Amino acid sequence: MTPAAALAALRAAEMRDGRLDLERRRDLLARLAQRLLARAEDFAGALDADYGGRSRFDTLLADVLVVADAARYSRRRLRSWARPRRAYVPFPFWPASAWEEPVPKGVVGIIAPWNYPVQLALWPVVDALAAGNRVAVKPSEAVPRTAALVAAVLEEALGPDIARTVQGDRTVAADFAAQPWDHLVFTGGTATGRKVAEAAARNLVPVTLELGGKCPAIVLPGADLPAAARNILVGKAVNAGQTCIAPDTVLLVGHAPEAFAAACRDSRIAMPEGAVASDVQMQRLAALTEGARLTPLGPDGPMRHRALTLAQTTPDSELGREEIFGPVLAVEAVSNLDAALAWINARTPPLAIYLFGASRAEEDRVALATRSGAIVTGRAVEYAAFPALGFGGVGASGQGRYHGRAGFLEFSDMRARVRHGRWSLSRLFDLPRRPIAEKLTARLIGKR
Repeated sequence: MTPAAALAALRAAEMRDGRLDLERRRDLLARLAQRLLARAEDFAGALDADYGGRSRFDTLLADVLVVADAARYSRRRLRSWARPRRAYVPFPFWPASAWEEPVPKGVVGIIAPWNYPVQLALWPVVDALAAGNRVAVKPSEAVPRTAALVAAVLEEALGPDIARTVQGDRTVAADFAAQPWDHLVFTGGTATGRKVAEAAARNLVPVTLELGGKCPAIVLPGADLPAAARNILVGKAVNAGQTCIAPDTVLLVGHAPEAFAAACRDSRIAMPEGAVASDVQMQRLAALTEGARLTPLGPDGPMRHRALTLAQTTPDSELGREEIFGPVLAVEAVSNLDAALAWINARTPPLAIYLFGASRAEEDRVALATRSGAIVTGRAVEYAAFPALGFGGVGASGQGRYHGRAGFLEFSDMRARVRHGRWSLSRLFDLPRRPIAEKLTARLIGKR
């Protein structure tokens, strides 16, 4: 099915059947959660085959369970989110009443990447459905077995009048981005995100962009270094570091790189359970780390199973500028917190800043001095699984927020409603104006 055909079919269904009421949305969310969990092991097998080695736990927890939990969370709270909100009415317009009501945008297009191909295709579906929209999903062609399963789950849970799947390569994805959706979601690299935004702008389509960036982990003097190293590596090991919010660079304040490396080795976290997703990604990582001083935390495994590796870098190296997106963790010693903040602010705002050993005052200082999608203390990555916490980036790391109520609002139009009474003081200004209108105007703007 072409993107244009998917859009036309969903628009026709909307015209024929009307918008989705709250009970229909709640039923669809429940069905989606149920079908996802029923096919969980199928997804684990499909992604393992697509990657040539993908952790079953990563798939079950980070791709399947988080989406099912999000669907159930939104279903429970949907009625309260959808209630109209009263708005203030100035005295001269009394007895008018005013309120805002969330209404569905219409048909939402979703372009999903390969690194979390279930979560990043279907969590936007959850939020768009909660807001009452129909959806079209373009899964990544890099994971064909998983893409086929995503299509099957959407068909089984929602049906073709609510959701359509468009399969194809980059050419199809470009065509998808160029369609006049009512909202477009893209998750992927920053460079591609710019192209998607440009294509959407031609049709004035609002976009939600979830992109990337170099997420720093600042290890401050007050940190327990072994605990910080372990918590950073736990986040880095998820999906072999192929996570947009994975710790990218560790900025050590008051700790030597050698001491951090020793703490990493002592953690016994050396080999991610999953592999680097493709030969193309392996080649990109090799080029990115060429010339860097590398410290593998263990031996590499077969095929594309690569050990977690520390890389000492400099700010002017390519490794210091480009997002790593793999099982390599850059490490850089900085003189103090000011230097760490300067490092962050010299780059585009990241999706997340991770802090270890920060006092409340230091945490507040980081918050005041930087821009980022999130600031997280004590762990890494896991915050993205919190269904009530809006998720997104800033600037080059993304725009817009989804997850939970933030996603409901992202995919809703807040329509203004006003109901006027039969008379109000404001009508003294109606044409033809009487002399009292001049006197009132002078009084209102402060003239005597």
